Amino acid sequence: HVGNQRTALYTWLIARRHHGKFILRIEDTDQGRLIEGATDVIYRTMAECGLTHDEGPDVGGPVGPYIQSQRRDLFGKYAKLLCKKGGAYYCFCQKSDEEPSEEETGKEIKKHVCACRDLPLAEAEARVAAGEPFVIRQRIPQEGTTTFHDVSFGDITVENKELEDQVLLKSDGLPTYNFANVVDDHLMGITHVVRGSEYLSSAPKYNLLYEAFGWDIPTYVHCSPVMRDSQHKMSKRHGDPSYEDLKAEGYLTDAILNYVALLGWSPKGELAEQEIFSLDALVKAFDLTGISKSPAIFDKAKLDHFNAVYLRAMSPEDFAKAAEPYIRQSVKGDFDVAAIAALLQARCERLTDIPEKVDFFDACPEYDVEFFTNKKSKTNPEVCKAMLEAAIPMLENLPAWTDEAIHDGLIALAEQLGVKNATLMWPVRIAAAGKLVTPGGAVEICRILGRDETLRRLRAGLEKLA
Repeated sequence: HVGNQRTALYTWLIARRHHGKFILRIEDTDQGRLIEGATDVIYRTMAECGLTHDEGPDVGGPVGPYIQSQRRDLFGKYAKLLCKKGGAYYCFCQKSDEEPSEEETGKEIKKHVCACRDLPLAEAEARVAAGEPFVIRQRIPQEGTTTFHDVSFGDITVENKELEDQVLLKSDGLPTYNFANVVDDHLMGITHVVRGSEYLSSAPKYNLLYEAFGWDIPTYVHCSPVMRDSQHKMSKRHGDPSYEDLKAEGYLTDAILNYVALLGWSPKGELAEQEIFSLDALVKAFDLTGISKSPAIFDKAKLDHFNAVYLRAMSPEDFAKAAEPYIRQSVKGDFDVAAIAALLQARCERLTDIPEKVDFFDACPEYDVEFFTNKKSKTNPEVCKAMLEAAIPMLENLPAWTDEAIHDGLIALAEQLGVKNATLMWPVRIAAAGKLVTPGGAVEICRILGRDETLRRLRAGLEKLA
């Protein structure tokens, strides 16, 4: 989703800006939350966005495997090592033995202190060897404080008594997310961890794990959430769009990336006012100090603006290629797709706007005779009837059917009739398209429709006026 995409983008930008390595790791230890095909979406999204990884399941690397479920034995080994170091302990409690959680009681948090904390290590290991089910929990100090540093939020200190002895290794032998990530971040040489601010509350526990192992603590970069509005975080569960959803809605990858980059980060110095950034430009501009502590609101109207800028900046050939599938959704006839695309490039914000803008090419829609009335063009049904009566024979006898010929013919006719150009162009366009708003004017629409179809539609318009 958009929040994950932003996290991946910021991480990639840090790696590229500092000539580091960007690692793709698939974190699948929570087997109950696995979604079929999700890994394919990750690969596809990263590839389409240009977020290339230097190490990962598909490209390999020196510290693989890069899929956490394939590292099960490794996590078991480190969990048991942590027990020997005193930073964790074997817990044999069944869930029913434990005190109710805060959610169940609705009361203030009361830290559950497990009796297994006090078991001698030799006794615990003997019970494990005898086949008794167990989990491994982190041994959190019961007194004192833990302080950690975050790039955006600075130093944060928490009372150790507020921290639970979290499970590190589950009874099925798989690690929890909180333990697997600490172990893997160390073993994979991770220097910067970028994640959502919802993990701020877990950071003290991570610090205590690093310290218990005697490992270096990485640089934490916690990003404030992307919000749907001032009250609600964006959530796929609540129907908020993912990257693939936005693509399906007609947004360009480059526009999405550019907009997502600015959701919680802003450039500094001479670039402070700049909005449009290519991926290469983002690498040069990205600075950790530009990440904001404040949540960012996802604004579809703002994304529309970015997308329109990117659509206008495309070459006519690239735009025609991108627009063709959308044009073909409603235009099945033998029309010049590139010519239709040329009308659209400056007039749409999303590719999905296209089908309804051009559906009139295949068939002129039913329209009201009142469409011929336009105050600005000084037209009404009576005026338009006279205009079409004059335009039809002129267009019928044009020596060529080109933009120039149609344009010059209509301009000359308007002069001959003693009317403004718009007074003649309006009824020609309405009769040709059957719509009040069209991409392109009368000249372009007539040329693309072709002489025969244009004359047929103009005659039908004349009949309506009669």
